[in-house]
Amino acid sequence: MVGRSWGGGGGGGGGSVAVQLWRRCCLLLLVAAAGAAAQRSPVLPPAYKTLSGNPPLVIAKGGFSGVFPDSSSNAFTFALTSTSSATTLWCDVQLTKDGVGICLRDLLMNNCTSIDQTYPQGKKTYIVNGKKQDGWFPIDYTMSSLQSVILTQAIWSRPDKFDFAYLPILPVTNLTSLVKPSSLWLNIEHDIFYRQHGLNMTKYILSISKNAAVKYISSPELGFLRSILGRVNRKTKLVFRFPDAASSDPSSNQTYGSLLSNLTFIKTVASGIIVPKEYIWPVAPNNNYIQPSKSIVGDAHNAGLEIYASDFANDRIIPYNYSYDPVEEYLHFVGNGNFSVDGVLTEHPVTAAMAIGCFTNLNVSSKTDHGNPLIISHNGASGDYPDCTDLAYQKAVDDGADVIDCTIQMTSDGVPICMSSINLFDTTNVQRTIFSSRASIIREIQTTPGIFTFNLTWAEISNSDLKPKISSPESLFYLVRNPLYQNAGKFFRLSDFLAFAKDKDLSGIMIIIENAAFMAESLGFDVVQSVANALSDAGYNNQTTEGKDVMIQSKDSAVLVKLKQQETKYKLVYTLPPKIGDASASSLVDVKKFADAVVVQRVSIFPTSQGFIMRETNLMKDLRSAGLAIYAQVFRNEFVSPPWDFFSDVTVEINTYVQSVKIDGFITDFPKTVKRYKMNSCMGLGDNMPQYMLPVEIAGLAQLLNGSTVQPPALSPMPVLSSSNVTEPPLPAAVPKNASGGGSGSGGTPAPGVPPSAAHPASATTRTGILLMVTVICASLHV
Repeated sequence: MVGRSWGGGGGGGGGSVAVQLWRRCCLLLLVAAAGAAAQRSPVLPPAYKTLSGNPPLVIAKGGFSGVFPDSSSNAFTFALTSTSSATTLWCDVQLTKDGVGICLRDLLMNNCTSIDQTYPQGKKTYIVNGKKQDGWFPIDYTMSSLQSVILTQAIWSRPDKFDFAYLPILPVTNLTSLVKPSSLWLNIEHDIFYRQHGLNMTKYILSISKNAAVKYISSPELGFLRSILGRVNRKTKLVFRFPDAASSDPSSNQTYGSLLSNLTFIKTVASGIIVPKEYIWPVAPNNNYIQPSKSIVGDAHNAGLEIYASDFANDRIIPYNYSYDPVEEYLHFVGNGNFSVDGVLTEHPVTAAMAIGCFTNLNVSSKTDHGNPLIISHNGASGDYPDCTDLAYQKAVDDGADVIDCTIQMTSDGVPICMSSINLFDTTNVQRTIFSSRASIIREIQTTPGIFTFNLTWAEISNSDLKPKISSPESLFYLVRNPLYQNAGKFFRLSDFLAFAKDKDLSGIMIIIENAAFMAESLGFDVVQSVANALSDAGYNNQTTEGKDVMIQSKDSAVLVKLKQQETKYKLVYTLPPKIGDASASSLVDVKKFADAVVVQRVSIFPTSQGFIMRETNLMKDLRSAGLAIYAQVFRNEFVSPPWDFFSDVTVEINTYVQSVKIDGFITDFPKTVKRYKMNSCMGLGDNMPQYMLPVEIAGLAQLLNGSTVQPPALSPMPVLSSSNVTEPPLPAAVPKNASGGGSGSGGTPAPGVPPSAAHPASATTRTGILLMVTVICASLHV
């Protein structure tokens, strides 16, 4: 297996003839797409607060290195095909032993190539900028000796499948002929190191800069920029690169912090500066929240310098203020209303292009539009605040949700409440309260211990000692949500929820009924009637109240059938079983008898293998033919949530669901992300849609891997929804139980179940994904 950074390696030489042909076919596919890209121009706002007033530059670091190996032919080509010809390609220039310039992201070749497997004895130790570094260095190899070395993905949390494309190291001269970029950026990190070993970077750059495509040359060594000042093409811009403020420029022995305070001096050498994004929006080291922005953008512009921000990638752990949304992060730098950087250096250029071209000038006229696709909250804005709390619901409303939801649970004294889980272990800190002794196992619900909502009265649940707990659906990867507010907010009864929603700018509410048969049979609660009574008491007597639709959702057809038999005027929504790929004609007839709409899992539309989309199922077509509205769930911002095909960006995923499958609604933890998408200025452009806003090609990445040794395994046929999956016996009658205290706490219905000690131990949890969990942590640290 080909390795990665931090001690990775490679898998042999240039590959077989078949592999070489495969690589060329991949490249032809990408180049063909480039022709289509060239026919579309980005749609841009009228003005930006850049130094020139022009749109900020999208600089693709090593090409589209968020997917393909950095500086590979595929990465460079895909950067242009997925964005536009205006994208600038960034090449980190290194020199070989015979003075050939190559594009390679790291001076340590073992971090991004197969060098340590091709030449296992080649490890050396050199002094670089005053510090010892161990590894494999380009100065020890001629260009011809590197023909058998391949590029590999440098970041462990990214797919390594494309390492097996056997992509060669590219000379800089090959880059310009490969993709003919309109703009090429050469970055030189280690001029002094190369001079110490008898290699002349200045001479090489002067020779290569005669190419018209070289528009930018950057370096963190002021001495190097001085050496080429006035000697390169007059249209080529020199840019001084600032690394960590505490470190020093080896060519001047001045700290970068001190150089930053003298931008007038920098202007005598360079036309711009490039800085880590934290120079502009500092991040508190103790909690990962951004602090007030610095004045550096204005200072640079006042000095006549362009300023570029670096270190953007969709798969980093970005500050919590951005809610794991990379587009939101970009907008802080290019569209915040106060300033704009002149360009962004990114490993996922499609997201940067979208942010700049379509989201810096939102269509405010659609701010109050409640048309399709609907934005349906998932436990409120649960990506930012604990599920189903007043804060989560208010955030969902503020962020533009069309519909807010309430999943019904019952307390021991028969109060319907909004709670995402019947088990308080999932949603509260109950284990650390006086109620912790009430744990039991209720096999009708789960085989592991829990403390359930019906174990406590409403008074106990609203007790100040019992606090909400924010959901962490990607906690396996150590991705947590908004820690400062992880226990904030107040719980809502259903009556509180209905009163809250009544005067809000919403198109409707969604009431979700779970475990109705269990509640009736074991606890004596008629949940359906409790919901109907609460709606009536709150004035939601008709299908629409105050202009709001009332939708009732359940995965239990018996619930919806009962409501249909009562001739309810509410809109009924059926949650389909997970991971189905098709629906029989008879099942659709059955569903249509009691439902107006359905909720489907994302994987039922685009099934995946090893994170790659393999195909689109027939399910959407089947459901459309039955005249059912279709809502997909659950959309999350965390970069591990979307398949690889969406480039670790939920906005790319949303865009594809809108344009490719015409989804009727999104059920999401982050309503703001979907609302902003609906307001983007590129909507409705038809044939003028810029390339970066086109939907992704379904299964496109998997197709590039076809025929290789690492193509994702084929999927087994997915289950077909049948009538037997849909039809259920009627709900049992709810017979009220005598309130006798005991297991229910202070009065109310006694809870069924057995103490945990009387149950068999639960089976061990699966350990899949542990490697990726570790690598996501590493990804948050990558440079």
